[in-house]
Amino acid sequence: MIKTTSMILSELGKYASPKDKLSRMVKDGKYIQIVKGLYETDCAIPGYLLAECIYGPSYLSFEFALSYYGLIPEAVYTFTSATFEKKKKKIYDTPFGLYTYRDVPSKVYPFGVDIIFENQYAYTIATVEKALCDQLYKTRPVSNYKELEQLLFEDLRIDEQELNKINTENIRFLAEKYSSTNVQKLNHWMKKLRKG
Repeated sequence: MIKTTSMILSELGKYASPKDKLSRMVKDGKYIQIVKGLYETDCAIPGYLLAECIYGPSYLSFEFALSYYGLIPEAVYTFTSATFEKKKKKIYDTPFGLYTYRDVPSKVYPFGVDIIFENQYAYTIATVEKALCDQLYKTRPVSNYKELEQLLFEDLRIDEQELNKINTENIRFLAEKYSSTNVQKLNHWMKKLRKG
């Protein structure tokens, strides 16, 4: 269970020095400090469940979400999340893994995001279409469809069969909200492919 410093100190109010008691509990492994002011009681918790608590508002996206949906073959060990209007990339190295956060446009931020409940936790993750658009948004712009295909299938190693399953209407809806050459190209390329 995630707890803040103030929650724990309130629970330890009967002790002469709640801060000292908390320090001992951390040394004993009863609490694991995630980042300053935030603790977890379960050392075996999957790291993705903590991403939104560490820095937010945010949702899991980019490489982590693409791997989660099986769109890329590699396992991803960094928990990559999207934020908005934070201006710069944030990185947190914690006992539960490495977390990175980077901005997407604020007008697209709330769309294409699911809340998943797992045990007593909830986490927010981009849909497969949103994760792909986020990934393309942060990638250097391509000039043509050939370069887009190279980016998708060689650089990102996107699985072509999985890509064919994604919803083009969702891509079209999202593409209208990004100011991104790559996302616009993906939208037109997918429409062309499905018609062909």
